[in-house]
Amino acid sequence: MDQKTYDAGMKMRRQVAGGDYVDKAMAGMTDFNRDFQRLVTQYAWGECWGDDTLTPRERSILNLGMIAALGRMEEFVTHTRGALTNGLTPDEIRAVLTQIAVYCGIPCGVDCFRHAKPIIDAHQKK
Repeated sequence: MDQKTYDAGMKMRRQVAGGDYVDKAMAGMTDFNRDFQRLVTQYAWGECWGDDTLTPRERSILNLGMIAALGRMEEFVTHTRGALTNGLTPDEIRAVLTQIAVYCGIPCGVDCFRHAKPIIDAHQKK
């Protein structure tokens, strides 16, 4: 394991997904999924998100589209929160979701709007 990349990944993971989310993932770690959690943190968050060629904001836009296309709504919710954290406005997220609906299909767009709405509502109440 590359400790430096892992540590950078953990910092980015906490910044984007939130400490509570990461703490829950780490608390659920077992011998079965320990290596997977390391991979997620080091590879996805350290290598990919840690590359500053794209901003976290740009990566959030990409992730919303890709995760929506894959139909992974639990992860979509997490990355909607992350998109808000990374500076996307609710109106920009609405525009991203509209583009997702056009390119991935209306049922996908319906799911995305349905899952994003409570996240955006909670964000606006803060």
